[in-house]
Amino acid sequence: MPITAVDSITPALEHTKQQLFKPFRVGQWTKLAFVGLLAGELGSNGCNRSNFQLPTHPAGVPHIGFPGSLGQGLGQGFPGLSSLRIAPALVVALIVAVVVAALALGIIFMYVSSVMRFILFDSIIAKECHIRWGWSRRMGPGWRYFVWKVGYALVIFAATVLLIGIPLAFAFTAGWLSEPKEHVGALVLCGTALFLLFLIFFLATAVIFVLTKDFVVPQMALENIGAMEGWRRLWAMMKAEMGAYCGYIAMKIVLAIVVGLLIGIAALILGLIFAVPAAAFGVIAVLTGKAAGLTWNVETITLAIVVGCILLAIFLYLVSLISVPAIVFFPAYSIYFFAGRYPRLASVLYPATTVAPVPTGATAPGQ
Repeated sequence: MPITAVDSITPALEHTKQQLFKPFRVGQWTKLAFVGLLAGELGSNGCNRSNFQLPTHPAGVPHIGFPGSLGQGLGQGFPGLSSLRIAPALVVALIVAVVVAALALGIIFMYVSSVMRFILFDSIIAKECHIRWGWSRRMGPGWRYFVWKVGYALVIFAATVLLIGIPLAFAFTAGWLSEPKEHVGALVLCGTALFLLFLIFFLATAVIFVLTKDFVVPQMALENIGAMEGWRRLWAMMKAEMGAYCGYIAMKIVLAIVVGLLIGIAALILGLIFAVPAAAFGVIAVLTGKAAGLTWNVETITLAIVVGCILLAIFLYLVSLISVPAIVFFPAYSIYFFAGRYPRLASVLYPATTVAPVPTGATAPGQ
C-alpha cells in the first residue's frame, strides 16, 4: 500500500541508521561520501566565488601585478614581476583553452555523475556500496541517463536564451533601451514580470530534475529502459496521485532546508576547528622560512600550494563524511515513497520469503 510523504520519513531514517551504524564502518562511509559527491547528492550551497581582474598597464596592455605591500613582497621574490606583459593573443588563447578544458571536464563529470547515481541507488537497496562492481554493471543505464541530462541541459539553455532574448528584442525595438529614463515604469514592470517568470522556470526545471533522479532512475535501473519511457510511466502515476507527489515535493524541500542547515552548522564548526591549527601551522612555517632566509620563489610557492591543497582535501573529506547520513537518507526517502507505487521496486526492497517446493508425493509437515 502506498505511504505518504510524511510516513516515508520513518522507514528512511531507520534505513539510514541500519546502513550506517549497524555496524559502523569507516570504509563504507568513505565510499558513500565519494559516490554521493560524484552523484551530485550533495548541494553546492556555501561555495564562494571570487572574481579577479588583471590590472591594466598605463599603455593599455594587461600585466600581472599586485597593489600595495603585497605587490612589493611578491616583487622581491619575483624580480620584474610587476613589469611582466602578456600579449593579447596569448590571453585570448589561454581563455579559449580554459573554456574548452572546463567544458570537457564538465562533460566528463556529468557522465561520471550519471553512472554514480545508479551506484548510489544500488548501494541504498543493498545497504552496501561497491563502486568497482557497480561501475561495470551500470555503464549502460548511466550512459542513457547522461544523454538525457545533456539533452535537458540544451533545452534549458535554449529556453533561457529565448526568455532573455525575446524581452530584450522587444525592449530594443520599442526604444526602451535607447531612452530608458522615459520608460522607467515599463522597464520596472517588465523586469519584475521577467524575474517572476525566471523564478517559475527555475523551480519547474529543478522539480523535473529531482523527479527524474528520484523516480525515473529506479525504473531505468530495474527495467533497463530509457529516461523518456521512464517519464511516460511516471507521468501516468503522477496523474493518478497528483496530490501525493506534490506533497512529496513540498516535504522534500522542507527536509532539504532542515538538513542543509544542520550540515552547514556542522561544517562551520568543523571549519573553525580545522582552521585554527592550519593557520597556526602556516604562521609557524612562514616565520621559520623567514628565519632560514627563504623568500617567495617558485619552489616555496609551489610547496605552499601543495600543502594548501592537501589541507583542503582533508577538510572536504571530513565535510563529506558529515554529509553521509544525508547522502543515504534522501535516496532512501524517495525509494520508500516510490516503492508502494512501483511494484518492481517494492519486490526488490521487500523481497518475499521463498518457500521450498514440496516434492511430488511427499507429505507436508504437520500432515
